[in-house]
Amino acid sequence: MSDALPVNPPASQALRQRIAGLPAWTREPLLHFLLLGAAIFGIDHVVNGRAMDARTIVVDAQVDEEARQLFKASRGREPNPAELEALRKAWLDNEVLYREGLALQVDKGDTAIRERVIFKSLSVVDANLKAPPVELQELRRWFEENRAKYDEPARYDFEEAVLAGETGEAAIRAFVEALNKGVAGEQNAGLRAFKGRPQANVQQGYGDAFATELAKAPTGTWMALPSREGWRAIRLDGRQGGKPADFDELRNVVLQDWTDARMSQLRTDAVRALAKKYSIRIEADAR
Repeated sequence: MSDALPVNPPASQALRQRIAGLPAWTREPLLHFLLLGAAIFGIDHVVNGRAMDARTIVVDAQVDEEARQLFKASRGREPNPAELEALRKAWLDNEVLYREGLALQVDKGDTAIRERVIFKSLSVVDANLKAPPVELQELRRWFEENRAKYDEPARYDFEEAVLAGETGEAAIRAFVEALNKGVAGEQNAGLRAFKGRPQANVQQGYGDAFATELAKAPTGTWMALPSREGWRAIRLDGRQGGKPADFDELRNVVLQDWTDARMSQLRTDAVRALAKKYSIRIEADAR
């Protein structure tokens, strides 16, 4: 007999806090994109002057340009092709919801307020969604696939001596040698200290090669390590090993996360199904 779980059991607040703060750009929950889309693409068609054919949606160069500008303003760089495609899909999802909202006349009293129409339309979609119960075996499989979210990561305490001027490999190795000999006091350098930095954070900030070398470095010795932005003078002060998560301990948290992910996917599928009612045309300049 299958071991089915309820969809919405109470989750442990303490355990939720333990796994909070993890990066989120690795998934594409529609609700998150709707929030982003409301900020990026919140200008009504009446305001921006675009003509709207009720059954045709045009993804043009202006859509991509707005996405690039807002992405660059928030993240300090241009979006890569995958990120631009994700933003384009977010805009398209919003546009479908907007058209559906207009068709359902949920814009009454909200003329020209696009995001309100979108969320009202989304509420109609949500009202027809229900996450199915999940089997224990399926939940365990999902936990293993997403274990990185739940495992306690290895953490590092380290210092970085920042040398002004030349930061090539030769200069940093000479600087490190002077630091280890205790004769670097006259050099123009600064010191930064990091406590309890998790492995993923180190990889994100310095790159995979740096994180790999730091993981096997001895403590208390200055070293020259390669990073994605050049060579660094680093001294490892201490490390704490990671700890694998226990499924039974986190079962309620995992179930809630699975439910959230499943509902997000159902919501996305429902909106994409609505999009089939429309003729989507992507202009050449928007590719």
